[in-house]
Amino acid sequence: MKTKQSKFTTKDFGKYFPDDDACLEWIKNQRYPNGIECPICKKVTKHHKVASRPAYECRCGHQINPLAGTIFHKTTTPLTIWFDAMHEMATTRSGFSAKALQRKHGMTYKTAWRIFKQVRTLLDENPGMFKEEVEVDETYVGGHRRGDNKGRPAEGSHKVPVVGIAQRHGKVNAKVTANVKRSTVMPLIARNVVKKTMIYTDEWKVYDPLPEEGYGHITCNHALGEYVIGNCPY
Repeated sequence: MKTKQSKFTTKDFGKYFPDDDACLEWIKNQRYPNGIECPICKKVTKHHKVASRPAYECRCGHQINPLAGTIFHKTTTPLTIWFDAMHEMATTRSGFSAKALQRKHGMTYKTAWRIFKQVRTLLDENPGMFKEEVEVDETYVGGHRRGDNKGRPAEGSHKVPVVGIAQRHGKVNAKVTANVKRSTVMPLIARNVVKKTMIYTDEWKVYDPLPEEGYGHITCNHALGEYVIGNCPY
């Protein structure tokens, strides 16, 4: 039986990322957590997956490619293999080599080494401290199951919590966490965000201590239908 502290297993991985479309959808949601703003329509609009390529299209015809500017850009290797490599390299205690990746997926060593090198660079990267204007939000990785509630899942849900910190017009850092309680989220912010930084969040109570901890704090109240206030993107 799985407990609240169960690890994200290989079985879980296969369930959440069964194909390239699922992987692309995850990348899209990480890059555009508040929806995709169409430069033609001048607002956040519904974008539908383009059948023939890794892109999403607004009803006006404008398309965006979530892979642009990432390690996956213009790759001919399936996203499922990239995601599997990231999962193996991040979770295998004894290490996971390019040779092991080659054997597992039957690819050339040149391709395996390229993937291995790109992923290792990201895993070794230190994003540094965030400052100036920063957005913080949480999400949950995992598909919908019968009985799931809308909004934030109850503790013990099969979904995996992820807390994201994004600097305006800059870097992004996403962390898988045990939960999204105040005792987890606030220390994560303290370790990654410089004091006196202006932090934008939704109205969730977890973020209430931010001013007391030395941060600026601006929220949007979804319950009142607020999604944009000044620079607040929510």
